[in-house]
Amino acid sequence: MKLIAYFRSLASTFFQPTRISTEMEEELRSHIQHRADDLERSGISRAEAERRARVEFGSYQRFKEESHEAMAGQFIENLLQDIRFGLRMFYRSRNFTAVAVLTLALGIGTNAVVFSVLNGLILRPLNVPQAHNLYTVEHGKDNSPMQSYPDYLDLRDRNRSLSGIAAYSVTRAGLNVGDGHAATAWLYEASGNYFDVLGIRPYIGQFFHSSDEHGLDSAPYVVLNYAFWRSRFLSDTGVVGRTIQVNKHPFTILGVAPPDFGGTELYFVPDFWVPMVNDRQVGGGNDLTAHGARGIQLVARLKTGVTPAQSMADLNFVAAYLAKTYPKDDDQMSFSLVRPGLMGDMLGRPTRAFLTMLMLLASLILLAACANLGSLFAARAADRTKEIAMRLSLGSSRKRILRQFLTEAVIISLVGGGAGLAGGIVLLRWLSAWQSLPTFPIHIPVNPDAKVYGVTLLLSLASGLIFGMVPVRQVLRVNPYEAIKAGSTGTIGRRVTTRDIALIVQIAVCAVLVSASLLAVRGLARSLHSSFGFLPQNAMVVDTDLDMAGYAGDAASVMQKRMLNAVMDIPGVTVAGFSDMLPLSRENPDNVPVFRDGEPDRRLSNEAAEAVAQNVSPGYFEAAGTTLMAGRSFTWHDDKNAPRVAVINEEFAHKVFGAKANPVGLYYKLTDGTRIQVVGMVEDGKYRSLTEEKQSAVFLPIMQSPSSSTWLVARTSRDPQEMAEALESRLRELDAGLPFTVKNWNGELNGALFASRVATVTLGVLGALGVMLAITGIFGMTSYSVSRRLREFGIRIALGANSRSVLNAAVGKAFRLLVIGSIAGLFLGMTAPQLLSSIVYEASARDPFVLGGVILAMFFVGLVATWIPAIRALRADPSSLLREQ
Repeated sequence: MKLIAYFRSLASTFFQPTRISTEMEEELRSHIQHRADDLERSGISRAEAERRARVEFGSYQRFKEESHEAMAGQFIENLLQDIRFGLRMFYRSRNFTAVAVLTLALGIGTNAVVFSVLNGLILRPLNVPQAHNLYTVEHGKDNSPMQSYPDYLDLRDRNRSLSGIAAYSVTRAGLNVGDGHAATAWLYEASGNYFDVLGIRPYIGQFFHSSDEHGLDSAPYVVLNYAFWRSRFLSDTGVVGRTIQVNKHPFTILGVAPPDFGGTELYFVPDFWVPMVNDRQVGGGNDLTAHGARGIQLVARLKTGVTPAQSMADLNFVAAYLAKTYPKDDDQMSFSLVRPGLMGDMLGRPTRAFLTMLMLLASLILLAACANLGSLFAARAADRTKEIAMRLSLGSSRKRILRQFLTEAVIISLVGGGAGLAGGIVLLRWLSAWQSLPTFPIHIPVNPDAKVYGVTLLLSLASGLIFGMVPVRQVLRVNPYEAIKAGSTGTIGRRVTTRDIALIVQIAVCAVLVSASLLAVRGLARSLHSSFGFLPQNAMVVDTDLDMAGYAGDAASVMQKRMLNAVMDIPGVTVAGFSDMLPLSRENPDNVPVFRDGEPDRRLSNEAAEAVAQNVSPGYFEAAGTTLMAGRSFTWHDDKNAPRVAVINEEFAHKVFGAKANPVGLYYKLTDGTRIQVVGMVEDGKYRSLTEEKQSAVFLPIMQSPSSSTWLVARTSRDPQEMAEALESRLRELDAGLPFTVKNWNGELNGALFASRVATVTLGVLGALGVMLAITGIFGMTSYSVSRRLREFGIRIALGANSRSVLNAAVGKAFRLLVIGSIAGLFLGMTAPQLLSSIVYEASARDPFVLGGVILAMFFVGLVATWIPAIRALRADPSSLLREQ
C-alpha cells in the first residue's frame, strides 16, 4: 500500500503540480488561522492574534519548502527549477557564460581528442574475433618483431601452447589491373594460414589457405582489401576469378576482405594480400630459406586456458632448440609475446609513452581549466553574497543553495563538454583522413566510439563537480545579517585563499606545458641542424623497385646502370649514385652481425658489432654528401669477380678494430666465415631514427650484393621542381611501365621527422592553451581584486601614495603567485625529457634555451594578464569613487 501511495503522490507531483501547491498553501495557512483563532478567544484583537500566530509558526517559506521536499518526485522538480534558474542567471551574465563554456570546451575537447587517439592506437584491440588472446611474437634481448621464415616454421610446428601462428610482412609491388596503367600498390605477404588464425571471413569470394601452398611461387592468388576493391574496382562483384598483373606476374583474385578488417598493423592498411610463398614474384625481399634473414612478423593466438607466461615458456623451449640447432643465426634466442598492432614494442613502446604523456598534459589542461573556473565561480559567489543572504533569511537551506551552485556548474560543464566534443570530432575526422606521408599509406584509426563519448561525459560531470565545489566554503560561512548590512562592498584579505591555490595550479600547469613545447621545438631544431652523415640539401631522390617492372637478377643490375647513366646526362646533375635503401627512410635497414678476423667461434654471443648494412653504387657517397674519412670509395671493378670489400663508418671501426686510427686494409668476417676487406671509412650518421645512439654501419658494393630495390640520388644545382620534371621525363623514356616517385631528399626526410614534428605541433598547441588559461586566470583574479578595492586605491592616491605602491597593492600578489607557480612548474617540467626522449632529439630540461624560454614566457603571461587591471588601478579617481560611496 505504501508503494501505491508513493506512486500516486509521484503522479500528482508531475501531472497536477498546481493543485498540489494550492492544497499545501491552504494547509499551512489553516495552521496559522487555527492558532490565531485560539489567541483571539483569549481576548487578543484579531490583527494582533494573526501577527503572533505567524511569529510562533516561524518561517512560512521554509516549512513550505520542506513540505515540497518531503513529497515523492520533488527532487526532480527542484532540479528542474534549479536548471531553469541557472539558465536565467547565465543568460543575464552572457560574457561570464561564454568565457566559462569556451574554457571548458578547450579543456574537455583536448582530452577527448587525445583519449580518442590513445583509444584507437593503444586501448582498442585489433578488429578480429577474440582479439584478447592474439599476440605479436618478438625475439632477442632487443625485443625485435622481425623474424625469419624458417624460425616461423619451427615455431608453428613445435609449439604446444598456440592454436595458430601466422606470418606476414609489408611490401610494395607494381600493379596492373588490365587498364594498361602500372601503379605502385602496398600489400601484405602472408602465410597461407593468416586468415584462418585471425578468424576472418571473406566479404565475397574466398581466402587462400595453407592447403594452397605447394612450394615457392605455387600460390599466385590475391585477396583484395574492401576499400581498395571499392575504389579501384568500383565494387564489382565479378572481380573474383579475374587475373591481374603483380610485378608483371599473373595473380588470380580470390575474394575481398570484410569492410572492418584492415590487417594486423593499426597504422597501415594494405591494398591486398598475397601468399608469402610467392615472395620471389612479389619482390618482398624475404629470404624464405635462411634462419638469419629476419624480414617477417608473427601473430599468434593462444589456446584456450593458456596464459601468455605459459606460452612464452613453451616458445622458449623452441628457442632453445633453435639456438642449439642453428648456433650461428639463433644463438641465445628467446621469444616474448606483446600486444599486436604497432610492430610489437618497436613502435608500441614509444607510442604508448608519448600518448601517455599527452594524456597527462591534456589532463593538466583540464585541471587548469577547472582551476580557472573555480576562481571565476568563487568570485561570482562573492558577488552573489547578498542574494545568498536574502535566500537564507527567507528560509532556504544552505543545502539547497549549494545544490543550485552545483547545478549551474554542471550545466556549464555539460555545455562546454558538448562544444569541446563537437570540435574534437571535426579534428578527429580530419586526422583519420590525413595522409602524413604521401608515399606510404599511413592510417590513424582515431574515429570516436562509445568509449570516447562515455569518457567525455564523465569528464564533463567531474569537472562541473570539481569547480562547482570551490564556493562551498563561502556559502557555508555567509552570515545573512552581516551580508545584508554590508552589501557587496568589502576588501580582499591578504591570506591565502582557495582562489590563490587554484591560480598557482594554473600557472604551474602552464609552466609544465610551455617546458614540454619548448623541449619539442628545441629537439626539432637540433634534429634539423644535426649531422645525419649525409647532406639532403640540393639532392633529388628517385624511389623504385625494379621487381615492379619485371626486372630481376642481372637484368636489374643492367637497368640500374642505364638509369644512372641517363640521370648523369641531365644538365645540372653534378654527381649521382644509387643504393638499395636510404638512411632515415621508411625502410628498416638490415642488421648484420660481424666478427673480428681472428674469431673462430662465430656465434651471435661472440659478435664484435651488429652493423646496419647498405648496398651502394660507385658515386653514392659523393652524391649523398657523405664524407670519406680514409681510404677509397667503390668503383665498378668491385663486382662479383673481385675480392669482397666494404666501406665502414667510424663507430664500426671503433667497435671492431678498437683504437686503430686507420682501419683501411683490415678484415672482418660474416657469420658464414666470409672475409671482407675494409677499403674505406666514412663519417658516422643516422640510419633508423634521429634519436638513436651511435650505430655501426657497413656499406657494400651493390655489384657484389645485388638488389632490385633502388634509391637513386642525384646532386644538382637546378630548381627542384625543374629537376623533378627532367628526371621523370628521362626515366619514362627508359621504361614507361616502371613505377617510381621523384622528390627532393629533404621531402623524403619527412618520415624521419614525422614524430618530432607531430610532437612539436601537439605540444605547441597544448602550451598555447596553457598560456591562454593562465592569462585568463591571472586576469580574472586581478581584475576582480582591483574592482573590489577601487575605493581603497582611491584613498591611497588621495593620501599621496605613489604609482609604485599602488601597483604593488594591485598586482603584487598576482606576481608573487606567478613566481611560486612558475617555480613549481619548472620542477615538474623536469619529467618531460624522460617521456619525450624516444621521440624528441636530445631532449634536456636543463637546456638554457628551454629554461630561458619558460621564464620569458611566464613573465609575458604575467605582464599581459595584469596590464589592464594595473592601468585601471592607477587611473582610480579618489573624488568620484568617494562620491559614489
